[in-house]
Amino acid sequence: MVNIKDISHIYFIGIGGIGMSALARYFHSLNIRVSGYDKTPSPLTRELEAAGMDIHYEDDLSKAPKDANAVVFTPAIPADHSELNFFRENGYPVLKRSDVLQIISEHSFNICVAGTHGKTTISTMVAHILRDTGYGCNAFLGGISSNYNTNFWSNERNVCVIEADEYDRSFLKLSPDIAIISAMDPDHLDIYGTAEEMEEAYIKFVRKIRIGGLLISRKGLKREKDLIADKQMTYSLNNEQADAYADNLKVVDGSYVFDMVWKNERLDGLQLNVGGLHNVENMVAAVSAALHLDIDREKTRNAVASFRGVKRRFEYIIKSDLVFIDDYAHHPEELRSLIKSVKMLYPNRKAVVVFQPHLFSRTKDLADGFAEVLDLADEVMLLPIYPARELPVEGVTSKLISDRMRGCETGHKVRLVEKDDVLKWVESNREQMKNQVLVTAGAGDIDRMLEPIKKTLTV
Repeated sequence: MVNIKDISHIYFIGIGGIGMSALARYFHSLNIRVSGYDKTPSPLTRELEAAGMDIHYEDDLSKAPKDANAVVFTPAIPADHSELNFFRENGYPVLKRSDVLQIISEHSFNICVAGTHGKTTISTMVAHILRDTGYGCNAFLGGISSNYNTNFWSNERNVCVIEADEYDRSFLKLSPDIAIISAMDPDHLDIYGTAEEMEEAYIKFVRKIRIGGLLISRKGLKREKDLIADKQMTYSLNNEQADAYADNLKVVDGSYVFDMVWKNERLDGLQLNVGGLHNVENMVAAVSAALHLDIDREKTRNAVASFRGVKRRFEYIIKSDLVFIDDYAHHPEELRSLIKSVKMLYPNRKAVVVFQPHLFSRTKDLADGFAEVLDLADEVMLLPIYPARELPVEGVTSKLISDRMRGCETGHKVRLVEKDDVLKWVESNREQMKNQVLVTAGAGDIDRMLEPIKKTLTV
C-alpha cells in the first residue's frame, strides 16, 4: 500500500466529484502537489483551481502528469478512459477513493457515518459539532457544509469524521471507532444484485468497528438484530424505545425546538435552524456521538443552534413570499422525507416538485417507490433520467415513474418535461408561486438549474 509520506504529486481522475474533491483538498493541505481530470468544469473544480490545483477537462494523455507517484480514480470513470489505462499499464500506483480513505484512517480515531440516505447530513452535523465546540476533527464529507463552504477541513486532533459510502462496498475498507447507520433501504442494486446482499454489506461494516467501539443505529432498521458491536445504542425521532430521541418537539418561527433524551440523561432546549423533520432525527444521531465523546453539553447545545445545514440538503434557495427549496434526494425514502417536511412546514401551500431521476438502474429497480412518494406532492415535473456512469437501458425512462402515478392519464398531476420547460413554467407562474413551494430534487445536474430559476424569480 502507498505511504502518504512518499507522495509528492497525486493525480485525481474525476477530481470534481464530491468525495474526490475532499481528498484533493486533504492532500493540498499537506502541501502535496495535486492535479486532476474531470469531464466538465463545475463550481467545485473552479474552487480547486482557484486553490492552485491544475485541472483539465479532456481525456488527453499529453496532459496526464507523468511525474505523478499516486493516481486516484472514481468508479464512475469509464473502463475505456485512456489516461486511467495508461497509468494502469505503466505500473503507477492506481487507487480507488476508498483505498486512500483506508490509508488516511488507519492510524486515526474514526467516526464513520453510513446509510443509504442521511449520511451526508449526519456526518456534516457531527463534524460541525466537533469543530464548533473546539473538540476538533478532520472532516471528509459528501456535501458542502453551509457553515464553512467546504467538504473538507483538517485539525491537529487525530480524529476523522468520514462519510462511509456503501457504493462499490467502499465502506468496508474503513475501521470505525464510532459507526453511525441511518438507513439500509435497497439501493445500488446494480452493485449488490439484491437488497439482502446490500444488507449483508452493512452487517460486515458493523463487524469492522474496532474493539471497544460504538455502533449508533437508527431504531427499527431491518436486520437490526444482526448489527452487533461491543457497544451499541439506537436513536430515533420520537420512539421512546430508542436509547436517544427527541422530546417536546415544537416548530417555533420556522425552527425546531426540542429536548433530547440520551440514555438516562436529558439535554433540554436544543434548537435546529434548518428545515426538514428528518433533520431533527439526524441531529439526534450526531449529538449522540458528541455526548459519547463527553463533549461539553452547553457547547454542544450552541453548536446545534449554529448549524446551517448542507448545500443541497433541504436548502432554501429563496425564503420570502416565494419559497424555493433544493435537495439532493434521489431515493424514494429521501423524497418521502423531503415532501412530508415541506407539507408540514407549509401546510397551506401547494407543493410543486421538479425531480430528475438518477441512474437507469435505480429508476428501473425503484420505479414503484418513486411513483408512490411523488404522489405525495401536489404537482410533479419529471426531467429525463440523469445517466451518470450508466448507458441507456431500453424501455427505462422517466415515463416508467409517471405511468405509475395517480393522475398520469390527465397530465394534471405529473408531466414529463425538459429543463427549458421548467424555466418557462417558472417564468409564467411567478405570481401563483406565492401560494406554492417549488422543490427541485435529484443527484444529477439539476443543481445547474438553481441559478437560472432563482434569477427568473427574483428579477
